Amino acid sequence: MNETLTLAPACLAGGALGAIFFGGLWWTIRRGASSGQPALWFMGSMLLRMAIALTGFYFVARGDWRRLVLCLAGFIVARLVVTWLTRPRGKSHAVPPQEVRHAP
Repeated sequence: MNETLTLAPACLAGGALGAIFFGGLWWTIRRGASSGQPALWFMGSMLLRMAIALTGFYFVARGDWRRLVLCLAGFIVARLVVTWLTRPRGKSHAVPPQEVRHAP
């Protein structure tokens, strides 16, 4: 029981790191796509998100592989949650088969 209480915050921290990372990615895609300099947005965002995530993993793990694994699990769960929350609503955005164009 006591060990569970010491490891649970690692999973929550991983979820927070994942929410920042993948939420930041979603935000960057929305802003960068309409920007005049999308490469600057994407590169700057990638460097910042990676720095936050790696620093967070380093401090959460504190040299314990179990804390690192739980942090990674929380990170992956956050990815699933952010993907679910940011999915397009309504009808599918897939191109219907009759509109697919092939090169001659």
